[in-house]
Amino acid sequence: MILRLADCPPQPWKNGLGRTREIAIEPAGAGMDDFLWRVSVAEVDSSAPFSAFPGIDRQIVLLDGAGFTMTLDDGRTHALTTPCAPFAFPGEARVEVALAGGPTRDFNLMLRRGCVRGGIEVWREAGPYPTDAATVLVYCARGTIDGADGTLQAGDAWQRCSPAVLTLRPGALALAVRVEAVA
Repeated sequence: MILRLADCPPQPWKNGLGRTREIAIEPAGAGMDDFLWRVSVAEVDSSAPFSAFPGIDRQIVLLDGAGFTMTLDDGRTHALTTPCAPFAFPGEARVEVALAGGPTRDFNLMLRRGCVRGGIEVWREAGPYPTDAATVLVYCARGTIDGADGTLQAGDAWQRCSPAVLTLRPGALALAVRVEAVA
């Protein structure tokens, strides 16, 4: 199934200090306190702190813009300035953000700790990519991707209904989200 970012209405961050577009959530219809996993694209246009998500493992990927520096409450800093390089951090961490330039957009994966685990793989090379049961979503970050359900343009996502082969055209870049239940 193809999900178009343009069809995902912007909604406020959990803390109300930014905007996000929820692409997919499991289970369908879950809220901020009971999802197993969630994928969204956030717009960061000010140096506002991130929302807290206790019990959630988060991964973030810069899509557009100069990025920002994240300062976590454990003293770590991370410059999220390289596009399509995933960074993982705990959802309960207090995270302050300092923009490196103007507004940015980032891709977010949230996983309920103890229930599911997973991550983001970056697909960079043109060609076919078979999916498996753990591949729950593929986001087209750049270029074009062909699949049995149609063509994905930048900003579109494919959500798994059954295994498929997705083919990246030259110049395309995809973020493949993998999620597995914790045994």
